Amino acid sequence: MDRKKVCEKSSAKKKMMSIELKREIIEKHEQGVRVVDLSRQYGRSTFMIYTVLKQKESIKGVTPAKGLTIISKLRTSLHENMEKLLMVWVTEKQLQGDTLTQTIICEKARAIYGDLLKQTPQTSIDEASEESFKAKISGDI
Repeated sequence: MDRKKVCEKSSAKKKMMSIELKREIIEKHEQGVRVVDLSRQYGRSTFMIYTVLKQKESIKGVTPAKGLTIISKLRTSLHENMEKLLMVWVTEKQLQGDTLTQTIICEKARAIYGDLLKQTPQTSIDEASEESFKAKISGDI
């Protein structure tokens, strides 16, 4: 007797979509392009397109850092300000010809975040986001 072949699961990799791509999809949909056509054009499922359209208000409202794909609920304007200031600092250092390591950038990020925290009134939510930031920054970038 022949044994049945066990079908291997097709491990479809999860494709991340950048905020810029999501905005482009929203813009085209608002211009009248059908969801099915968007799905075919971008090679995504219609469910994925509908999900993006469902979240369009939050996607339009965010000013993401370059290459950001996920909008976190714990992400505050404080994080965005910190990233913008950090990018300015990194750019200045690169123009000066300084060598930047991961450790140096992480230390500067912590310092900028700490300074921004001191400038804003704190709530319990801010304290939770600070712990989240510290946990994230202590890991790999």
